[in-house]
Amino acid sequence: MVQLFEPAQLGPLTLKNRVVKAATFEGASPGGLVSDRLVEFHRRIARGGAAMTTVAYVAVAPEGRTDDGCIYLREDAMAGLRRLTDAVHADGALIAAQVGHAGPVANSRSNGVQSIAPGRFFNPLGMRWTRAADEYDIARITSDYERGARMCADAGFDALEIHLGHNYLLSSFLSPMLNRRTDRWGGSLENRARFARQVVTAVREAVGDRVAVTAKLNMADGYRGGLEVEDSLQVARWLEEDGALDAIELTGGSSLANPMYLFKGDAPVKEFRKTLPWYLRGGFALVGKGFLKQYPYEEAYFLPMARRYREALDMPLILLGGISRLDTAERGLAEGFEFVAMGRALLHDPDLVEKFRQGSATRSGCIHCNRCMPTIYTGTRCPLVDPRPGDLPIPRRRDAVPA
Repeated sequence: MVQLFEPAQLGPLTLKNRVVKAATFEGASPGGLVSDRLVEFHRRIARGGAAMTTVAYVAVAPEGRTDDGCIYLREDAMAGLRRLTDAVHADGALIAAQVGHAGPVANSRSNGVQSIAPGRFFNPLGMRWTRAADEYDIARITSDYERGARMCADAGFDALEIHLGHNYLLSSFLSPMLNRRTDRWGGSLENRARFARQVVTAVREAVGDRVAVTAKLNMADGYRGGLEVEDSLQVARWLEEDGALDAIELTGGSSLANPMYLFKGDAPVKEFRKTLPWYLRGGFALVGKGFLKQYPYEEAYFLPMARRYREALDMPLILLGGISRLDTAERGLAEGFEFVAMGRALLHDPDLVEKFRQGSATRSGCIHCNRCMPTIYTGTRCPLVDPRPGDLPIPRRRDAVPA
């Protein structure tokens, strides 16, 4: 049986073990630039034993930022990105950049530029209308991905993770609900997948074998009318046939319509409302519970869906979702997944992977309260281990104490 601490190939890379730190927006890039805090965030993960950490996220264009605190790829950012990659390498890990365009998830009010989507609709994130991407936008954004991919490789990143999930731009084109177009970019699944496939191929051609190229793909959007597993499976098959990816990381949920589908566990409605911009708080008080639905947490909650991809595909797959115990990670490997991605468990304890290796822990102390979610506005952290003034009390759970 494959062991968690065996080395593994990911395209041109050799990872020292099978654990990847999943992309979790750090909230540590004011002005869209690398900060000391961002460097230290990823150095902690590197020192803690993960084979590779993922920077979340870097936008390929100004309007593709989630908000104005998101890094976007430009010459001004290069020195900081190189400082970040050098620091992570010095601490013994590889580093990936999650590269994307937020599309309809972008906050146009914060960014100061109109958001782009498959079609025009009112976006509550910025309280503004999006505009429908035209042929020029699609060609220009594809070129932005190519340029951004080369910049990331030049800055020392070992891998690029192309964001095809959570209803960011490429994911929104895959969604039947969000993509009502009648041109060659909408309608049939083949048309809806055309933009994502074009970008993935363009990125690979831009960087060749200089870096690994992966994609984060929604298995399901988590709302009625969104992308479902059958269509997502076909998209994954096409991506495999296109031959541009070294692995796919399997995810789900929508930052627009159902973010808790990705997280499971407690829904931090009160905490989230408190940290929102003032102009969103009133509306969120009315719709917050409907937006942040509550799902029971269980270990490896995406595994039942992910098994279908493992059965259908030959390419490497990265299992994500509810991996906070050593035996869960080992189970994922035993079922044929090449890597496991951990997010909240490493926010709670960046040293967890090394503790697994040494035998001093078998599970994370994360209690899946999801109070880390609202901290993205002030610097992503686990309030259980890094409490700040103003945090609401967090109940401790005996069954989550590391064993």
